[in-house]
Amino acid sequence: MSTACSSLLNNPQIELLSSDDFAEIVEVWEASVRATHHFLNEKEIAFYKPLVLKYALPSMKVWGIRIGEKLAGYMAVSSYKVEMLFIAPEFIGKGLGKHFLNFALNKLHIYLIDVNEENPAALGFYQHMGYKIISRDDVDGNGRPHPILHLEYQPLEK
Repeated sequence: MSTACSSLLNNPQIELLSSDDFAEIVEVWEASVRATHHFLNEKEIAFYKPLVLKYALPSMKVWGIRIGEKLAGYMAVSSYKVEMLFIAPEFIGKGLGKHFLNFALNKLHIYLIDVNEENPAALGFYQHMGYKIISRDDVDGNGRPHPILHLEYQPLEK
């Protein structure tokens, strides 16, 4: 990794994305899902992909981090919850998720996020960041048998 790229990872700039970025956002979504959501099969990925593009993204504010010209990750939020957080596979584990969550907490004052129960790495990351499970649904928002855990940021008491 170049020094310039490494520097960008240490201090990434979060920018508000627009509908002009949706095609690139969906590319990051699909690559990230393939790398992390091993519980989804090809048919399910094909089911969710147009929903993300046509319904989810237009209904939310979407924030992104670019490394050079490449969209390295994004976070989509409603007024009260982080609805989506996806990092391109080559940038997973480089601290971008932490930057997005800190931005959500400190700038947007958003403390809620959901995670697929079948994605233990993501759950572990959120728990490491101070999120606690507050409830669980047996199915996802589309009625599919992928349990969803609802999390809330709960900082350690001092």
